[in-house]
Amino acid sequence: MTARKRIARRLERWAGLLAFVACAALGAELQLDDGSVIRYEVIAPASADSASDTAQRLLSLLGEGKIDDAAALSNAPQAEFRRVFAQYGSAPNRLVAELAVGKHHLLVWDLAEADHRLAGQFYVRGADGFVLDDAPSEERSRLQRLLAAYRQGRIKP
Repeated sequence: MTARKRIARRLERWAGLLAFVACAALGAELQLDDGSVIRYEVIAPASADSASDTAQRLLSLLGEGKIDDAAALSNAPQAEFRRVFAQYGSAPNRLVAELAVGKHHLLVWDLAEADHRLAGQFYVRGADGFVLDDAPSEERSRLQRLLAAYRQGRIKP
């Protein structure tokens, strides 16, 4: 291979790398129905900018019942952290609907303390009753679409 071809090949590699970096720095955009745009970045879970390790630790601590340690991973004061996790079952927040797709259920909560934001919890019926449904599935995706439609007023209780 001649020196010119080696230099040309190196320049092509550098140009490709620079183009990749430039595109990554620009991020992405989401055009909303009202014409507004949300700009965002896609973060790789293994990158230094990822919050995934903290999320895994938080979930682990909550699973172990160590709410005080989990609260330490929040930017909210501990009392606020506890309030947020307890708000589903406290008055004046209330369950407003339950929708089901097969054995998968969506509970829709009206969170009065959060400006009446509608929040969803997903459950699945197992042999021993219902459990919180955190596993991705086609049924859960359908329930998420139902929650969106409920929030838009296309589904009435």
